[in-house]
Amino acid sequence: MDQGSYKISKLVKKILLIIAYTSLGSLLGAIIIYVNLMQNRPDLFAWHTVELEQEFTAEKLSEIISFSDYLSLEDRLFEELQVKIYKKNSDKQQYRLIRYNSGSLADPTVFEKNWNRSFELKQDKPEAAVLLLHGLSDSPYSLRSLAHTLHEQGYYVLALRMPGHGTIPSGLVDTNWQDMAAAVKLAVRHIDRIMEPGSELHLIGYSMGAAQAVNYSLDAVQDKSLPRAKSLVLISPAIGVSSVAALAVWQSRLSAIPGLEKLAWNSIGPEYDPFKYTSFAINAGDLMYQLTLSIGKKLNEMEVQKSTGEFPKVQVFLSIVDATVSVSAVKKHLLDRLENEDNELVLFDINRNDNVIPFLKSDPIESITALMNATELGFSVSLLSNESTDSLQLLETSKSTDNTIHERKLDLAWPEGVYSLSHIALPFPADDSLYGSRPAGKGLHIGLVSPRGERGILSVQASDIMRLRYNPFYPYLEKRILDFVHNE
Repeated sequence: MDQGSYKISKLVKKILLIIAYTSLGSLLGAIIIYVNLMQNRPDLFAWHTVELEQEFTAEKLSEIISFSDYLSLEDRLFEELQVKIYKKNSDKQQYRLIRYNSGSLADPTVFEKNWNRSFELKQDKPEAAVLLLHGLSDSPYSLRSLAHTLHEQGYYVLALRMPGHGTIPSGLVDTNWQDMAAAVKLAVRHIDRIMEPGSELHLIGYSMGAAQAVNYSLDAVQDKSLPRAKSLVLISPAIGVSSVAALAVWQSRLSAIPGLEKLAWNSIGPEYDPFKYTSFAINAGDLMYQLTLSIGKKLNEMEVQKSTGEFPKVQVFLSIVDATVSVSAVKKHLLDRLENEDNELVLFDINRNDNVIPFLKSDPIESITALMNATELGFSVSLLSNESTDSLQLLETSKSTDNTIHERKLDLAWPEGVYSLSHIALPFPADDSLYGSRPAGKGLHIGLVSPRGERGILSVQASDIMRLRYNPFYPYLEKRILDFVHNE
């Protein structure tokens, strides 16, 4: 190499080093700024940091061998919760709506029943049973209305509180989806033991609970010792969630460094909801992502074995706009992969009234049209949409697997001011005492709050309050579910 080439080579190396150091410095600067922003969020309280030792984990299966053991452990867990969290009271204004302040409006123990707990609705001689599985950061309350209706129809009903839920948000900082899956298997085996031979089992899951129902049913196809469900009902199923959660988990790991505890949280909010966490742990999103990966892997194996036809029939309910999961994800990652029969997809469209559409950022009409025009679907589709653009009344358009189209006018209409359903709304009727627009009884009515006033005054984010929490078309959903599980 001549002297000139050597000098050029040396100069290039210096430039590359400068670029590398500059990039590294920019990256470190961005990380520092991000950490700073995360640490400047609201303060953490005991319910964000305390660890409850009496929570169920898969590692405890050597001592928790029955569902009765699970319930006994749950008793000890809620006793521990009282000692570690509820022993301190405050009469300050900011605590009057906090669920962990004894006697507050949001204290779940002031309700006629603490719906954060697992519960059974028994029958003398049931011929069929239903296991209800709630969503992530949720509790058995979310499927309470459906539980009572099914019980009135003669079903034995078990609503399971899954590990990490119903207590304090920190319960989701360290738990994993395998702990929840182990609890689901305990519950199913309990049902199998108490039911008569040949009795039917149905699984109904909401959001993450829907994914757990799918996961269990995949295991049951492979493991012949597990009782099989006859049908699955999946409400707002969290199938195919974003992989962003896999990246965010690194943020959570930094929270182990003293002083950086807030990095364990995706959001930190006032815990004003008695039966659902407002704060959301980073780990919760990651465990949901890991669960969907496991479901995908199991489906891959079943496709190779050509055994997806053994999967139970599936009924899915989705809002066409859902901030958590998309219709295309559920179609691609589940329904399109099953070779069984009698699967159903029920979609709730946006409000297409002329007075609403101009205010929306986007319209999912293209994806809806593509789905309804598809000719080789292995499942039936029902779409609930406006009868016309100048009407709030609903029309049901149903498409069977042989591509036959049927239309039916429904005795349902969009309420004034509602432009769509939401991920969290589907399992709650309008008369739900907590989330409904026509709440029954006295007490806290989150669904009635309609904020109007100055900025920065409310202790709860206005965007949270504005999110629809009940389903104005719940009677339709309930009837479709009953028809589905009754159908022989």
